[in-house]
Amino acid sequence: MTILLGTKNSHKIREITEILSELLKVQLLTFRECPFSDVPEEGATLEENARLKAHTICAQTGLPVLAEDSGLEVEALGGAPGVRSARFAGERKDDRANIEKLLSLLKDVTERRARFRCVAVLAWPTGDELISEGILWGQIAHTPRGTTGFGYDPVFIPDGYDQTLAELGSQLKNRISHRRRALEGLMRQLQSRLAAEHLRR
Repeated sequence: MTILLGTKNSHKIREITEILSELLKVQLLTFRECPFSDVPEEGATLEENARLKAHTICAQTGLPVLAEDSGLEVEALGGAPGVRSARFAGERKDDRANIEKLLSLLKDVTERRARFRCVAVLAWPTGDELISEGILWGQIAHTPRGTTGFGYDPVFIPDGYDQTLAELGSQLKNRISHRRRALEGLMRQLQSRLAAEHLRR
């Protein structure tokens, strides 16, 4: 089966490719092999954005498309930045500025419970879709630490660890991340769908 990744984010392409290589044997295409237009993330939720990207790119290309949207939700901030995670500090995506704003808002906050959440959608030209969600709980560090990863990884300490995701490294991150958990659920659904289709033949 061939699946087009509905993102142009190089960090996400690398992570998704590495994770899926362990979960299911599928041929993955990117925008480099199959170009598509950017899809504005105008949804009010992560699920809306993931579905919008998957179905829009699917209609453009005629291929099954896997798209996802992820966000950091901090309890002390009422779930913010949430769906606005990538543009928390402004419309121009800037990881450093986003982290600076987050830490500024949490400057005098002791309860720093947070979670990363990912919603992944696999859509077909028929309009069919599969949806899966993954969550990784943790705490927000007081200062950025580590040099790997992207986004809020330098300030997110997952439960059960003393290091941030940026300190743990990509290999371990890809085993425990919210994105991994969402993709695992999606691939389980896909395997069931493929098995059912095989039986109907």
